[in-house]
Amino acid sequence: MKAVAFTEFGGPEVLRVLDLPEPHAGPGEVRVRVKAAGVQPYDAAVRGGWEPPGLALSWPRVPGNEFAGVVDEGELEAGTEVLGFTAVRAAAEYVVVPVGDVTPKPPEMPWEVAGGFTAGMQTASIALEMLNPREGETLLVHGAAGAVGTAAVQLAKLRGARVVGTASAVNQNYLRELGATPVVYGEGLKDRIVAAAPRGIDAVLDGAGGEALDVSLELVKARDRILTLVEHGRAAGLGVLVAKSGRSAARLAELAALYAKGDLRFLVRRAYPYAEAAAAHREIETGHGRGKIVLTFS
Repeated sequence: MKAVAFTEFGGPEVLRVLDLPEPHAGPGEVRVRVKAAGVQPYDAAVRGGWEPPGLALSWPRVPGNEFAGVVDEGELEAGTEVLGFTAVRAAAEYVVVPVGDVTPKPPEMPWEVAGGFTAGMQTASIALEMLNPREGETLLVHGAAGAVGTAAVQLAKLRGARVVGTASAVNQNYLRELGATPVVYGEGLKDRIVAAAPRGIDAVLDGAGGEALDVSLELVKARDRILTLVEHGRAAGLGVLVAKSGRSAARLAELAALYAKGDLRFLVRRAYPYAEAAAAHREIETGHGRGKIVLTFS
């Protein structure tokens, strides 16, 4: 099979399309012929030398931890269209995962959406489960125009919460479309947030770190209602939360159903052919832009 892989750690330039042996499904598994796979900072970290805990990785290494495609071996009927998740190895023509790590793809969901849907949506869902923004409360989302932020804004609105979202100037109208009150990053951030939420902030989902987290600590005294997605090294000392593990097919199915009903929107910023994976990784590492980047496989 063709796979996006690397044989040494480094920047996006180490990514190559290699011919690797096809994997095959064993007991309790499915093999999926991949149609699309998401790209995210997690994958760039793996490419740069980070190893997900508990995994014994071999060479060459194939990044990618979310995908969508068609089952062709294993515990589900061949031809079943699914989306799912894994730790690595999704950026390839075939991926094998436990049958419990996939869920049927709704017919209403395009392949490019399905390929990048899992990670950001489930991360946002888990984070909001921990923060528990309630009806009438105000949630502050830093990095609200990104994949996780976009999902969090919408899921919080479905809970009945009010949302204030921080993002760059170019993304302010996008946040309004999602239902958030937008605030621009930069000097004077705290004052703009206070003006946007005169009744105060009840909880914070931090997808930006740095000044955004510092400001959040001033605005919300209850540290168990602040969750950072990026400042893991500071979280314990500050007493704030980090997202726990909790991805599941059941959670993913619920989120996919919301998309199918039209209750969630999902923006694919750009879809790259898998042969252009290095360019996709370069774009994800800029840290700018709304929506999701995906790789497509013919």
